[in-house]
Amino acid sequence: MSDEQVAAEAPLAARMRPRSLREFVGQEQIVGPGTVLRAAVEGGELFSMIFFGPPGCGKTTLARVIAAETGARLVQLSAVSSGTADVRAAIQGAREARSLGAARTILFIDEIHRFNKAQQDALLPAIEDGVVTLIGATTENPYFEVNSALLSRCQLYRFEPLPAELVELVVTAALSDAERGLGGKAVVLGDGGLPFLAEISRGDARVALNALETAFRSRAAPRAAAVSARGGAAAVLTLTVDDLRDAAQKSPVSYDREDSHYDTISAFIKSMRGSDADAAIYYMASMLAGGEDPRFIARRMIVFASEDVGNADPQALQVAIAASRAVEFVGLPECRINLSQAAAYLSLAPKSNAAYKAVDAAMDDVRREGNQPPPPHLRDASYRGAKELGHGAGYKYPHAHGGWVEQQYLPDKLSGRRYYVPIRGVELEMEALLKAGAGRVEPEEGADVEDGHE
Repeated sequence: MSDEQVAAEAPLAARMRPRSLREFVGQEQIVGPGTVLRAAVEGGELFSMIFFGPPGCGKTTLARVIAAETGARLVQLSAVSSGTADVRAAIQGAREARSLGAARTILFIDEIHRFNKAQQDALLPAIEDGVVTLIGATTENPYFEVNSALLSRCQLYRFEPLPAELVELVVTAALSDAERGLGGKAVVLGDGGLPFLAEISRGDARVALNALETAFRSRAAPRAAAVSARGGAAAVLTLTVDDLRDAAQKSPVSYDREDSHYDTISAFIKSMRGSDADAAIYYMASMLAGGEDPRFIARRMIVFASEDVGNADPQALQVAIAASRAVEFVGLPECRINLSQAAAYLSLAPKSNAAYKAVDAAMDDVRREGNQPPPPHLRDASYRGAKELGHGAGYKYPHAHGGWVEQQYLPDKLSGRRYYVPIRGVELEMEALLKAGAGRVEPEEGADVEDGHE
């Protein structure tokens, strides 16, 4: 089979790959006019780089375009199926090509995060010596998956999902391109077809083109048979939203174990902190749909209940713990309801980070001042010889004073220091009652007890 036949039978998404910077759409922040990378490509001065972003946003395509625009020799590897021997062979080939005066070599490694440390380290000498210009592509956060030594030698570019209008532009080009696309095949999209493809793609042009091609193929075969039977020219084939939906089946759930894991739980916590129950429940649903462990979500809500709600609503901690118990007892899918209930409660509860700030401030003082001894009147006076040491002397028993009595509790060096400062809700009401002297009475004669009330 000739190269032309192979290219003609390639998937529509592969056939429609941009061949030049002029055809490349999206990622203006990376390769648009005036950017460093655009100037480097146009000037033929390349450097090693890592492309990081979701599938179908142009990482592989841009690597190929860069090679074509600069006249570089492109060697392409996939970390899924390649090993250290393949890397060394590619580097040796680049070294030999350079000795013969051939074009520079761009070594493109797809899914580079799948290489282990030794495989990534094997690239370092060739990059430093300029034997190859590395372009690595990854869907995972490189700060988690790529060695720091390799990352420090590369420029990092983050690709974003394509906006809907650019996905529509790609689909429109595929419908009109007679050489590589569906142009000349008398196919059009019905009402709502174009925005539907843009929506289900979620920024992945490949998803949109695959759905378009699948819908076309499923409808084109019966049409061709009918035309053959009756003769004459083929009528225009209109692909409806139902045709496209049947071809696409469902929108993909993109949730990786590193980047999405941290980004989504961060958005979940911040939405609850911002009292947006709708956003919190959405991010929770996104995590569950992506396969996140519901126990992890429950644990984060327990922390949140004390860190961000605290005693503004003491019930919040009980709700979070109850949800965690429900997760263990019920499991998925039913425990999603328990988690949703808890997320809504925590979102709508009054917020206070007083407990969080208090313990951190106290720990700062412990680290700075050391473990200061308590004042003598608070020390244990229950053992033999304690009184001779002055332990417990002068201690005032609060219950003998109506539940509260003025005395020093902090160590001498920290006397008067405030750690817990109520902000709102129940904690503020409790402090107001205490300041108002609720329940205070004069002590009875001899009511202060030194022993037995530790």
